[in-house]
Parts: sequence; C-alpha cells; structure tokens
Amino acid sequence: MRLIHTSDWHLGQTLHSFERDFEHQCFLDWLLDTLVAEQADALLIPGDIFDNANPSAAAQKQFYRFLQQAKTRVPHLNIVIIAGNHDSPGRLEAPAPFLEAMDACVIGFVPRTAEGDVDLNRLIVPLKNRHGEIAAWCLAIPFLRPGDVPRLVDLPEGRDPYMAGITLLYQQALQHALSLRQLGQPIIALGHCHMVGGEISQDSERPIVIGGTEPLSASMFDANIAYAALGHLHLAQTVGKQDHIRYCGSPIPMSFAEVAYPHQVLRIDLDGETASEITPLAIPRAVELLRIPAKPAPLAAVLSELTALEFADDLAPQQHPYLEVRVRLDEPEPGLRAQIEAALEGKPVRLAKIETSFSASKNAPSETEALAELEQLQPDAIFARLYQQKFAADAPTELVAAFAELMLDTEDAQ
Repeated sequence: MRLIHTSDWHLGQTLHSFERDFEHQCFLDWLLDTLVAEQADALLIPGDIFDNANPSAAAQKQFYRFLQQAKTRVPHLNIVIIAGNHDSPGRLEAPAPFLEAMDACVIGFVPRTAEGDVDLNRLIVPLKNRHGEIAAWCLAIPFLRPGDVPRLVDLPEGRDPYMAGITLLYQQALQHALSLRQLGQPIIALGHCHMVGGEISQDSERPIVIGGTEPLSASMFDANIAYAALGHLHLAQTVGKQDHIRYCGSPIPMSFAEVAYPHQVLRIDLDGETASEITPLAIPRAVELLRIPAKPAPLAAVLSELTALEFADDLAPQQHPYLEVRVRLDEPEPGLRAQIEAALEGKPVRLAKIETSFSASKNAPSETEALAELEQLQPDAIFARLYQQKFAADAPTELVAAFAELMLDTEDAQ
C-alpha cells in the first residue's frame, strides 16, 4: 500500500488579519493532483484540520469539498482523520455518517462503551487495498484530554498519571490491533501530540501542556508499529532519530517564524509489516512570506531596503507576499508605520506586521516593546508569569493542569 501523510492544515487561519483561503485552496488542489499522480491508497490526516473550534462556513465548505473531490478522483482511497487540539471533536464527528460513504473515517472523541470503558474497536480502522481487501490496520487516536485516558492504579511515585494514561491507551489499542491483523498486515498509528525532542514554533503552535510535563516518549510506539503519522508540530521532523515516527509539518507557514520551514507531505510505501520507503513531497508555496531585514536593523537601513524591493509585474492580488518589517529603535518612533508605508507605496506587497525592538542601552523596555512581547505570549505563559509575580514561586503542577483544562474547555465552547 501507499500512504500520504499530511496534517495541521489550520483551514480558516488568518495571518495578522489577512485571510488565507487562497493559499489553502492552492494546497488542496495540489494535494488532489498528488493523490492521483502517486496512486495513493490512503490519506492520513492527524489533526488540526481547522484553526479553531468554531471554523467559518467557508473553511468547512473547503474541507468537505476536498473530501468529495478526493473520493471522486481516487475512488479506492481510504481517508483517516483525527481531531487535533485546535479542532472541536463534536463538530468534526458530526458529519461522520455521510463521510463513511466516502470511505472517510473521522475520530474526534475517544469512544466509550455503555459501561464507560474505552471502545478500542472503534479506534482501530481497517485500511483496504484497491481490491477491497484489508491490507493494513490504523490506530486512530485523537488529541487526548485528561478525561480521555485510562486511569492507572498504584502508579509509581513521580510518574505523571496523564502521560502514563496516554501511553497505556496506545498500548491497549495496539494489542487490540495485533489481535485483529493477519500475517503481513502492517499497523499504522495516528496521533496528535508533542513528542520529546520535537522542535516547536512558538509563534503559531498552541501549547498543549497539561500538568507539569508535556512531551511524550517515542518509546510508546511499539516495535510493531510500521509507521507513526503525527500531527501538532509545524516543522517536518523525525522523532527520537527513528525514521518511521514522523511529523509531516504544516502545508503552509502559519507565522513568520516558519518562513524557512520545508513544507511537505510524506509518501509512505508499505512492504509486508514494515514501511519500506518514506519520501517527502515538497509543497509549492503559493504566497511568499518575507521578513525584512533578516535581522532587526536601524530605521534608515530598513527604509532603504524596503524602497529597493522589486517584485514580478504579473502578481495577482491574492499572490502578493506578506511582509514583516523588523526595526531596531533607540526610542519610540510615533511616525514609524507611516514611514514604512511610504517606502512600500505602489509595491505589490501586504504589510502584515511591524516588529520593533530596542537597543540594549535602554535599561527598561518601553511600553511599545512590552506590548509587542505580550502579543507573542500564549495564555499559559502569561498565567505562569502572573503567578510568579504574585507568589514569588512557580505555579503548582495541579494548578497548571487545571488552567490548561480550563483553556481547552473554553476553546471547545467557542
């Protein structure tokens, strides 16, 4: 079988108030052509389909149109989708009965039996070849909240019950898959999580810390797992130096911090019970993101570089690059934006962000600098700072966990 692994689409995302549906549509059109050209048998999407729990009607239409077109163009295609931390599990699962007709399996929640136990049967998805025969098995485990994981009794002192519960759930699902598979059928795992050593983009990846420790060990993927398709981190990377455990990364840069990321999907060829070959397929970038200058510089030098910018004459408005301007100041500059806009007048570029920093000679940050820093912080970082300021100590683990759960519940309710 041949699989395509893609994740973290974040449909509906805006970049500093600019809509990005054109870029997403270019990616989806490219992906459709790729599925056909590569003769893919399965499409694996491990989470963060949408950018928030309450996506726009346009973003949802874009997603479901893609699924319909994928099934039309590749009739034998298996599609497996799990919820990420940005997705609403209920919203993602709502059209499941209709998606089943397109061989698309959607897992938003951890399913439960009438007795309240995890329904492992529904977490194991058979992948069929073009002849309709089961050729592989997939562990489809969505982003896990504390209430989703099994509770362990007699847990060793110091071991995080949430992390231990995640590992146990993967182990239970794997054992169930092993009981179902026949000789020669590989097992694939899907997960939306942060693994130990994973490189994160602080500007655009929402932390999923719950409790005192976040990253999971690659050891939770048993040797029987032929390939682990991961979502959450936007930089394409392997985990624990193990080639078969991978993040494919996001299809477009979600922030200016990601301008140098190699955006791609991964093609996985299965041979028997193993992944024989894993190949990155580069995604063409529909709209460029520019950081000028590469490092913050004095205003005069920045204005000179902006004035000298040249672009192709035939760029359509939706292809105009996004621009982040990085200026180093000695003191606040009230007319900063007007000077930058004057230097860009007539150029086919979209000014998305002006990042200011101040010379090291200043003893304290200005109000402008402090606000710029605050804008980059995630809610959990602000909570940690406020607690430290008020009590002169780190926030207790149980309080951090409660705050993280509160944030997740708030996002789901939006």
